[in-house]
Amino acid sequence: MKIAVIGGGSSYTPELIEGIILRADQFKVDEIVLVDIEAGKEKLEIVGALAKRMIQKSGLPIKVELTFNRIKAITNADFVLTQFRVGGLDARANDERIPLKYDVIGQETVGPGGFAKAIRTIPVILDICDEIEQYSKDAWLINFTNPAGMVTEAVHKYTNVKVIGLCNVPVNMKQMAANILEVDRDDLNISFSGLNHLVYATKVFVGGKDKMNTLIERIAEGRNMNMRNIHDAPWDKEFLQALQALPCPYHRYYYMMDEMLIEEKEAAELRGTRAEQVKVIEKALFKTYSNPNLDVKPKELEERGGALYSEAAISLITSIVTNDHAIHTVNVPNNGTIPNLPDDVVIEVSCVVNSEGPQPIQVGTLPSEINGLIQQVKAFEQLTIEAAVTGDKGKALLALTTNPFVPSSKVAKLLLQDLLETNQDYLPQFHK
Repeated sequence: MKIAVIGGGSSYTPELIEGIILRADQFKVDEIVLVDIEAGKEKLEIVGALAKRMIQKSGLPIKVELTFNRIKAITNADFVLTQFRVGGLDARANDERIPLKYDVIGQETVGPGGFAKAIRTIPVILDICDEIEQYSKDAWLINFTNPAGMVTEAVHKYTNVKVIGLCNVPVNMKQMAANILEVDRDDLNISFSGLNHLVYATKVFVGGKDKMNTLIERIAEGRNMNMRNIHDAPWDKEFLQALQALPCPYHRYYYMMDEMLIEEKEAAELRGTRAEQVKVIEKALFKTYSNPNLDVKPKELEERGGALYSEAAISLITSIVTNDHAIHTVNVPNNGTIPNLPDDVVIEVSCVVNSEGPQPIQVGTLPSEINGLIQQVKAFEQLTIEAAVTGDKGKALLALTTNPFVPSSKVAKLLLQDLLETNQDYLPQFHK
């Protein structure tokens, strides 16, 4: 088995390597190829050396190769994992800061920041898919690159590649819910449905007993149900009880927009945006990775975010390889799973995964209290994908105007001009 990792110089790679080592008794990997761009040479060499030390310590006969040749990495791969960031953390910092100039939330995967990241990323992922179709047409593409839902939908609509979008939010929500309910994660059954970074837990059961109200009460009392990169604004108990579903951590940007915007502005002024904070964290991380005696994933990686990434990615690969029919929450084409949404859009939903890939568990019609927000955000995503592929500025303007964070078409126009100008080096489709 050959696994190609595009964005191999990422600080997340050691967690991925750890996951492969821990699952060695379930499936055999022969070769891991870490590929990156020339600008990421130093990081790739540092991460690659650590990966080789980790494999050597494990005693597994796995070959680890580093390359800047993407086609070489993709050729004859069984799985291609994508975890790249077009423009790096500098581009992310712009995605976070530019919206704040217009009193709009700046976040890397949702809102105008997610729009900017999508229009930079989608043309690149489509180029990668063209290479997969030519050099490894039977490979599975496991996409972890954000905004994962939009990137996966673009692949689904414009290529013939077998793609599954992956996010670590659902598995983290399940782990946190298990901690709050004081049960083992394997004993907890949660049904997820919605969109990437807009997914809801709609059912929570332990041993056949409904635990949704218990979980809501404990979260409202202050128990943690959040990601490291998101301000921990407390949920209102009456709101959660009325909703009768658990919003994911990213829902705070939609349901507590005023509070989150104030916090973002203060943080940007005092501590820097999340990207600027991550730059500092990554500098220390890569210094740690450079230690020639280090041969395990360092605990400091937890500060970077992305917890349980390897758990999500490697367990998904395990289900495909072993045909174990385990349940995973992934990004897949709707195809009637949620009747409120078009068949050809990508949703995030609980699926049974076997050797043929993910089989979505039927959700049924979403209730109005959930459906309204999902419909609006999905319209934004569809317009963003079309703009990213075509370079149509009219579609781009409509996408931003449709986004819940943007208060008017006037603000959308100003944001679009600013984002296109700032990102012009990565947006040839808009500057033909």
